[in-house]
Formats: sequence, C-alpha cells, structure tokens
Amino acid sequence: MSLRRSVRYPSVLRISTHNASLSRRYTSIPNTQASTPNQPLTSILIANRGEIALRVGRTASQYGIKTTTIYTDPDARSQHALSSPFAINLGHPSAYLDGDKIIKTAKQNGCVGIHPGYGFLSENSAFARKCTEAGLVFIGPPWEAMEAMGNKSRSKEIMTEAGVPCIPGYHGSNQDPDFLKSEATKIGFPVLLKAVKGGGGKGMRIAMTRDVFEDQLRSAKSEAVSSFGDDVMLVEKYITTPRHIEVQVFADKYGNCVALGERDCSIQRRHQKILEESPAPNLDEAVRQDLWEKARAAALAVGYEGAGTVEFIFDNETGKFFFMEMNTRLQVEHPVTEMVTGEDLVRWQIVVAEGGKLPLTQAEIEARIAKRGHAIEARIYAENPEMGFVPDSGHLIHMQTPPTTDTVRIDAGFVAGDEVSAHYDPMIAKLIVQGPTRTIATHKLHAALEKYEIAGLVTNVEFLRKVCNNPAFLAGDVETGFITKQKEDLFTSPPIAPEVYVQAAIGSFFLGNAALQDGQDASPLPQAGFISTGQSRSFSFTANNTNPATVIEEKMVQLTQLNTGLFDATIDGTTYHAIASSWNSETRMVMSFFPHMRIETRIIDHEGNLTLFQRGDQHRLRCTIPKWIEKALGIKDTAHSVFAPMPCKILRVEAKAGDHVKKDQVLVVIESMKMETVIRSPQDGVVSRVVHRQGDLCKAGTALVEFEEERDGR
Repeated sequence: MSLRRSVRYPSVLRISTHNASLSRRYTSIPNTQASTPNQPLTSILIANRGEIALRVGRTASQYGIKTTTIYTDPDARSQHALSSPFAINLGHPSAYLDGDKIIKTAKQNGCVGIHPGYGFLSENSAFARKCTEAGLVFIGPPWEAMEAMGNKSRSKEIMTEAGVPCIPGYHGSNQDPDFLKSEATKIGFPVLLKAVKGGGGKGMRIAMTRDVFEDQLRSAKSEAVSSFGDDVMLVEKYITTPRHIEVQVFADKYGNCVALGERDCSIQRRHQKILEESPAPNLDEAVRQDLWEKARAAALAVGYEGAGTVEFIFDNETGKFFFMEMNTRLQVEHPVTEMVTGEDLVRWQIVVAEGGKLPLTQAEIEARIAKRGHAIEARIYAENPEMGFVPDSGHLIHMQTPPTTDTVRIDAGFVAGDEVSAHYDPMIAKLIVQGPTRTIATHKLHAALEKYEIAGLVTNVEFLRKVCNNPAFLAGDVETGFITKQKEDLFTSPPIAPEVYVQAAIGSFFLGNAALQDGQDASPLPQAGFISTGQSRSFSFTANNTNPATVIEEKMVQLTQLNTGLFDATIDGTTYHAIASSWNSETRMVMSFFPHMRIETRIIDHEGNLTLFQRGDQHRLRCTIPKWIEKALGIKDTAHSVFAPMPCKILRVEAKAGDHVKKDQVLVVIESMKMETVIRSPQDGVVSRVVHRQGDLCKAGTALVEFEEERDGR
C-alpha cells in the first residue's frame, strides 16, 4: 500500500506575457539585486509548510520546476511532506526558522532558488541576504527593501518622505515604559501598542485608558519576545471605527510597479484576519484609486521587487486612510486577488525572480478587475469561537469539503486523518469563491460552508456561516471591531431541536449494535452512552460546546425498537415515531419522522463525542453517563475547576491554594502557538488547588485551577 495520499488542487490560472511600461517616479533605496543576471529557476526549495507549500508546489510543477520540500518531526506525515519525492526532514519543530540549515539543504539538493511562502522566514531580511550571498535566488523582494519595511519605525519615516499618509504615533528608540506612557498620553487614548518587528497580530495590544497602559505594554512585550525575539514597541493612535484595507502590489527590477486591486480584511479576531474580500465594499472610487497610487508609491520608495502588500487603516468616520505597514511577501489571502484578476501570483513571483518583466500593465489589470466581479476568502481554522477563538489541535477524524469549480477554490494543507499540530498555526484550509457581484459571492460562500464537514476538532465553520448571514456584513458595513459589535448575533445559537437528540440516540443504537457484531464485550455499565434494558435503551447526551467548565443540561432519550429500523423515542415527555430507512458504513443515515419530516444526516462518533451534519448545520453532542451512575462509580465532579482552553504551556501562575479570588481575577497565564492568553477566574471563590506549575505542558481540557465547593450557609 502506498503511504502517499493525494492532494487536490484547483485549476491553474493562465499567465499573460505582456510587458509593463510604467516608469519609476519616486526616490528609491538602492537595490543590490538590480544587476543580478537572469537565472532560470529550474529547481527550488519551498521553505514552508502546509497549504502554502502545496500551493507553491502546484505552480512550480505546472512549469516544470523541480521542488524540494522540508518538514519537521511533527510534520512527518503531513501533506506537504508527502507531496514531493524530494522531501527533507529538518528535525526539531522550530527548524522552519533555521535559515542556515535551510540554505545548506537547498545547496545540497541542487536548488537554484528558495521560495519562503509566508510566515516563518518570509520577511526575514537577514535570511534573504544569506540566500543571495550563498548564490541562491530568494523568490521575494531585495533584502534591503525587506529590512526597510520590516522595521515599522523606519518604514513610517520612508512613507512620510514618499508622501504616503501615516497615522499619528511614536516610532522612536526610547523604550522606557514611563516615556512610552507619556507619549501615549500626548497622542490621546485609546492607543495601539505594536511590536516594531511584529506581524500576524502578535505583539499587539490596545490600551483604552491610561490606567491599563502598563499592563498592556507588558503583555505586548512578552508576546513580541516569544514570537519575534524583539520587544521594541511603537505607539499609535487607535482609530475606533477602522477598516483594514490592503493593496496587492508587484514590481520588477526595470522600474515597473502595478497595483492588482485592494482587499478588505476587516473581519478579524485577535487582530488576525479570518475573512478577506476584493474589491473592498462601499468604497468611493476616487479613494480606491488613491489607495492604489499610494501603495505603488510605497513600493517604489524602497526599490521593491516581487509581491508585496501595502496595508492601510481606513477611518470609517472621516473617509481618510493611513499607512499601517508593508508585508514584504505573498499574503495568506492572495487567492482573492488571483480570483479577481485571473492571474497566478506565484508564477508572477517566479517571473520577477528570474529577471523578467511584469506580465501585465496597470491598465490591463484594471480592465480584468472590472470584468471579474467579486471574490471572498474564508479561513477555516481549528479554533473555538465560543471561547475567544482559542486554537484547537489534534486529529481530523472526518473531513468532507464542498466540490471545487472555476469559481469555488480550496487551498488546503490537510486531509481526513491528518493531525493539526499544536506547534503551528491552526489554519486547516482557505475557501475562496468568486461571483459577478458581492451579493452572489457571499451567497456562494455560505452555500460552500454548508457543505464543509469537519469532525474531531472544533472549527470556525459555523461562525463563518453566521458572518455570511449577518445583516451588517451583507450590507458591507464592516470594520475591524465587527465581531465585537455583532457579538449578540454571531454568538447566539438556537437550542438544539429534540429531533437531533433522537437521531443521536438512533445513531448510537446502530453504533452499539455494530460493536457487538464485531465481537466486543458488552459492559453492564454504560457503553457509548446507553444502558440496555431489554427492548428499550436510555441514551444520555449533553451539547458539547467544548467548554468543560460550563454546566449544560443533560438530555435523556428513551429509545424503543419496534421493528427493524422503526423506533419510538421519548424526550422531554414527547414521543417521536421515526424510521431509519438507511444506515451505511459511512455513518450516513436517512430518517423519517412522522408525519412531516425526512432528514439525511451524517453521524461521526469519536470516543463518545458525536458530530451530526444535517441540512448544512453541525451539532456536537457528548454521550454522557447519567449523574446517578457517576455518583455510584465515584467519578469526581469537575464543575468547580478552570480548564485549559487549548494545548498550552504555563507561563505564569498568579494564584495559590487558599487564595480568596474575585471574578475575573488573573489565575494563570498560558502560551499556545506563540499566543499569550490570560486565564481569569469565572467566579468569586476560594482556590483549593493549583494543578500545574510554571513551565508545565498541558492538553486542552486539563484542569488548571480547582475551587472549593460552595457549602450551604456560606
């Protein structure tokens, strides 16, 4: 049997071969790569992982370029590691950041160039410089441009000189906390604290008032050191109703620079994007053109080459925009631009890196954008929106994706059976759709999300569906505070219908019978959530909202099998008559409820956790042991514990046994995937035990702090 699993890619976009003729009109930083002779990229090393490694490999293979991939021990069975016969194990989980080792690997394997993807070393100017010095083509901008734009303080100075508007703030070298606080006071609260070498929303905090400034500065610095090894911060005015609008730019070494449209990336959590679209909705055309012009000015000001994204903050109240930063790499959301231009941006990167000219002029790009309508990308993450979007990790027990077409694209790094590692970003896939209008594109995105089925991990698929249905989003009324302002609509779910519990009970019945047919022992105690009592069985369920500290009402279903496939099911005093007309090995069940309903459902069972997919909805239930049996078995009640919301490392412990704590008081500070999270007390109470110490590694759902149980009369 082959160990290699197939990976499905969307169709390859064609690339034109016209030359651009725009002249460089801005003062630029000298570029040492400008005189580099053209060099065909016959073999490249992809210095990344997951979906971007697969995506770069897709384009390379279409043009006959040999690809070498790298992976680490946790990624040994990952799709990108299996995608190339030339795959090298770098070992330690952090080896994706070992530039010297990656360069050595590229040289040993006869690679001509290195494509850094995004994240990791993609914006590391020192790595880009080392590639050039080693005789390798770095498929990205010159290291000088990366260095200039990678430092947020220096980039603001360059932009001001180039006439690009910048937001008021302090970008200097004085990092004394008292001085920064005084500068924040001058700017006026609220202010944004941001790591100078940061990115991806890490090392970033908002100080709404002077009183919280020091705490937010300390937290931002700690996260910046963990993520980037540098805690130098800048302070900027925080705009209360901002939009995040970015412009995709491309430049070559001949002075040509174009803007390939803009993307609105305002739907964010933790300052990180989850939904991007192009064109930006409700944007005046004159402002749009000005954004493009300023973005090109920014790129030309630093002697830019290749793909880059100039990011702006747009003030919804005033209609003004300000330069925020430039990402000197390909963005996660680049497929949105590919959908509205019909161009393959990775191929453009290779053309420019080989010394070629840009394939299209600005006028040709604008003509394409005018014809191709609207595109939206949704990032599918293993994360729990109900608990502050904390990441999840583990095995993908089941995954079914919507069918891809010319206008529905999926860039994925995982297939069913893979493991989403706690060591890396929890993005599972990107779902990108295109339509002639924004309304049609939004409807297509919602329809595709309805067909997405993922079990084994908590994901944001249901949350993304709610965003698509939100009236404000449908109207294009977006801003970076969208999720907070629409919280009531986005985080409110209707109660689970009784029919769902009935289906879960009948599904568990069949699963239990299958286990018996396989010769497994039938325990006299609850197996798969039920107790056998002759012809009837009782099933106990709770809605699995992944928050083990929340007490949820238990639902009991009394199931009686009247005949083959015919059942009476009683829940909350109401009896339902149901026929399971089919049940197959793929756990798909067709059921009819008399007198009015026929439902087709897929049920995935994993260690007592049931995931039901029906009519585009997902329901997560937990088969539970009834409370009276828990007491009889002496199973400990965990209602008075605070649990780890994700796999994590304990950074700091702020409480000890015997402490009287107030609601929202800090108990523990944890770190997961380079993200620092503060765990606060859910109640007033007395700590009975702190389970873990600083430095401990914990699984998701592990108790961190236990409270004394309340006693009568207290």
